[in-house]
Amino acid sequence: MRVRRTVLLLVATVLLQVAVFNHLRVDGRVPDLGLIVAVAIAFDYGPESGAVFGFFAGLGFDFFLETPLGLSALAYALTAFGVGTLQGGVLRTPKWFTPVIGALSGVVGGLIFIGVGLLAGVEGVHGNEAFVTVLITSLYNALLAPFVFMAVGRWLRDPHDRITRF
Repeated sequence: MRVRRTVLLLVATVLLQVAVFNHLRVDGRVPDLGLIVAVAIAFDYGPESGAVFGFFAGLGFDFFLETPLGLSALAYALTAFGVGTLQGGVLRTPKWFTPVIGALSGVVGGLIFIGVGLLAGVEGVHGNEAFVTVLITSLYNALLAPFVFMAVGRWLRDPHDRITRF
């Protein structure tokens, strides 16, 4: 995985999250683009790579939120690490499974965000509205996951690798 391409992907992810997807809301909620990209990286390149990317993507997104700095970073990093670890035990995953991965990672990341937010005393993560937000965001993540996984795979592929088809 190339460092320069990963840094460009990180900057593009944060900019898309705060500039584009902020205006593409579903019932007032936005997807966790940084989480989906981190999970895609963890799925293809291992849990450590996904966790590092997730941490920095979450940290970049945290600068635009009113929550404590690092809350999204922690949720993204832990979720990406978990997905990367679980994927290591699966030999082959079908292509149709990416929306499921997107939805489940949205649920896990959202629940981590709520749990740590409650421990930190963050306002706005109390009550049923937070769980509705997690549900809607997870469905949004599921819709975006196949496209994000494909784009991340193509962007981070080493251009010197040749794919040979027989």
